[in-house]
Amino acid sequence: MSTPSCLKFAVLGLALCSQSLLADNWPEWRGPHGDGVSTETALPLTWSATENVKWSVALPERGNSTPVIWGDRIFVTQAVGPRRTVMCFDRKKGDLLWQEGPSSSQPEKTHDTNPYCSASPVTDGERVVAWFGSAGVYCWDMKGAEQWHVDLGKQEHIWGYAASPVLLGDLCIVNFGPGERSFLVALNKKNGKEAWRTETPPPTVWEGAGAGQKWSGSWTTPVVLKTTKGNQLVLGYPGAVRGYDPATGKELWHCDGLNPLVYANPLIADDIVVGMGGFGGSALGVKIGATGDLTPQRLWQLKTSSQRIGSGVVKDGMIYMTNAPGVVQCIDPKDGKVLWQERAKTPSNRGSSWSSLTLAGDRLYLVNQASETAVLKAGPQFEQLAANALDGALSNSSVAISNGEIFIRTHKRLWCIGAK
Repeated sequence: MSTPSCLKFAVLGLALCSQSLLADNWPEWRGPHGDGVSTETALPLTWSATENVKWSVALPERGNSTPVIWGDRIFVTQAVGPRRTVMCFDRKKGDLLWQEGPSSSQPEKTHDTNPYCSASPVTDGERVVAWFGSAGVYCWDMKGAEQWHVDLGKQEHIWGYAASPVLLGDLCIVNFGPGERSFLVALNKKNGKEAWRTETPPPTVWEGAGAGQKWSGSWTTPVVLKTTKGNQLVLGYPGAVRGYDPATGKELWHCDGLNPLVYANPLIADDIVVGMGGFGGSALGVKIGATGDLTPQRLWQLKTSSQRIGSGVVKDGMIYMTNAPGVVQCIDPKDGKVLWQERAKTPSNRGSSWSSLTLAGDRLYLVNQASETAVLKAGPQFEQLAANALDGALSNSSVAISNGEIFIRTHKRLWCIGAK
């Protein structure tokens, strides 16, 4: 074989190896591409607290964040008293390798259902970054040595924070908020230096009945939209879905039609962006490609629906979405019509869920608040494949998948599910 041919095959082998490594990792809250989708299919279909459990480890306090995985390391954000920490576990046995993070001296508002450190960390295999609200953004290397931290000031909202940081190129991007101080900010991932900051538009508000309070805010994590003209950052904000230039933070477009409370990430189905509101449940679909105000080009709008907290996934052009009561829907993004909707059956019959859907192959994984995972088949009709119970502890986390294993975080334990 000639030298150029050897080089060609060597480069091809490295590329395939790189793709395999990417598929095996779950580097941010919603997986390798930030959309809740895994390319893996060799996963266990059934498990319990004793069946197909490789290990489980106790966690010190409650928490809603989802674990992220890189290689043999698992990272979980965790509040411990006044500390805001990242815990790093060994993947093979679940041993705690290190735990680092600051102490927060100032009291922070949040809701009892939203413990501190609800934002998941993010990693690129060299560093792990976490945002702790008013305690700041922290970066460590994979061995737990702090690389930098940045104080972005006070974050204050009656229901706390939850948006996870994302890494894009050399930037770490944080949706800081909700509250009066709300902005989108990009930090250099190597040193924490601020690259740009964009103030979010003044929010529309929903006045709580009888409470005399005005509630508004975005808890969404930035979604990276890849276009022929470059990447965009897409977020759901009070009143609108918005697209930003990740290099400068400049707003590229927006489409009005969301309600003032937005929890779920926007979904991208080919050239359509679908935004889902929270309490009040508004939703919209808009065809992207132009700039400026896209509201006149809005494809559809649903003004009211059930509370939506978790995010959905896209499979074969269809959206699979859940709401807080635990009803799963298949939605056509072109017109917003619901093709089917059904509540999954679980041992406890407790359907409520704040978790986001995870897709692997044609399987949909949804964790309810009793730490039971319903496995459904993505398709034109509702089909349930399994219902798997753990120990019944509360869970608002989402399924993470890596290298044939499923990771589930509850308020009591971190579980590694895999065929033995």
